[in-house]
Amino acid sequence: MLDFKYIKENSKAVRDNVAARYMSANVDEVLRLYDRRNTLISSTDELRRRRNENTASIKQGKNSRMREKLIVDGKSLKESIAAAEAELTETKNALLEAVKRIPNMTHPDAPRGRKDEANREISRHGELPKFNFKPRDHLELAANLNLVDFETAAKVSGSKFYYLKNQAVMLDLALSRYALDTLSRHNFTITITPDIAKEEIAEGTGFAPRGAETNIYALEDTGTCLIGTAEITLGGFHAGDIIDLDSGPILLGGLSHCFRKEAGAAGQYSKGLYRVHQFTKVEMFAYTRAENSERVFAELIDIEEEIFRGLEIPYRIVDTCTGDLGMPAYRKFDLEAWMPGRGENGVWGEVTSASNCTDYQARRLGIRYREKGKTQYAHTLNGTAVAVSRALVSLLENGQREDGSVAIPESLIPYCGFTEIRVV
Repeated sequence: MLDFKYIKENSKAVRDNVAARYMSANVDEVLRLYDRRNTLISSTDELRRRRNENTASIKQGKNSRMREKLIVDGKSLKESIAAAEAELTETKNALLEAVKRIPNMTHPDAPRGRKDEANREISRHGELPKFNFKPRDHLELAANLNLVDFETAAKVSGSKFYYLKNQAVMLDLALSRYALDTLSRHNFTITITPDIAKEEIAEGTGFAPRGAETNIYALEDTGTCLIGTAEITLGGFHAGDIIDLDSGPILLGGLSHCFRKEAGAAGQYSKGLYRVHQFTKVEMFAYTRAENSERVFAELIDIEEEIFRGLEIPYRIVDTCTGDLGMPAYRKFDLEAWMPGRGENGVWGEVTSASNCTDYQARRLGIRYREKGKTQYAHTLNGTAVAVSRALVSLLENGQREDGSVAIPESLIPYCGFTEIRVV
């Protein structure tokens, strides 16, 4: 969340930022509650001071009539303090709820806009494949090669679930291991995270665990939820901690399942494995000093590019527009892979993203570091190493051959044990 004093001193910029992100947040209500909280703190402190003076006077008082009056005044002060403390607690809670709805500030160079069309392309890598046949989409390829079963999964679990089968299982594991090995080379501490998190941890990282806008599944009567990304569990790893950043950023890699409602996500580009309720993902997360966050952000993007260059998949990097940043991101770059089977002539599809969340998540989660004897809120950053289901889409569609087989990139062969997938 944003600092209260910052909001007070930069209220117009905060209002403009809320509008630029197309979000609904009442900045004026935050300011009103902030002022009311400060007034109540002062008045409550004054009442406590008067109570302490009253108590001292009672102990020193020798005149019984005066002492009785002081006792009566003391009872009145006690009642006033209780009422003031109750109002102060209520105001603090209301202020916290109101400020949580205000998004992070936005990098000045982030493109302004609401839809994908407003995203700004930064760079491209790789040659788009040229086929002398009409390329198939991953759904047709997966069906012909007996790799994915959506129908049985719909019967067992519902729509947007799937069974991976045969070589697709090995590719899933290969992609995860390939990404984890890459992170290990870059000095990440790799983990397998829990798939469940407390709601306060999810909320602290900027995800709504409940309500109409939530994209994650709450577990009834437990105060927990299924995670939509390991960003939640990796971000919560140091919740409430004062961390040591003297030796550089803390880099964590996390393998997890991810669960998302994907409510309202329809359309031809959302079919098949591209947008599902459950998938495997390897996530990167970094804690760093404020002055290093831009450098770490660039490093996360470099790692994402390294992974997809190794997969021999054409991609581009886009600077995400303000309307698609979400609550915590100060800036977000997406890596979009070329998917030749989607649409009439192929389209770019998001497969990873990297976000610099500055100190927004750390304030909500209470993550600090020491700097010259004082504590400061850390900066947190996250990036996708590989989201397996979407990587499978791009692998199948870019590696397809005219006879219906699919070539496997050299980087994955040591992990999966085969060079191609053919119709048996």
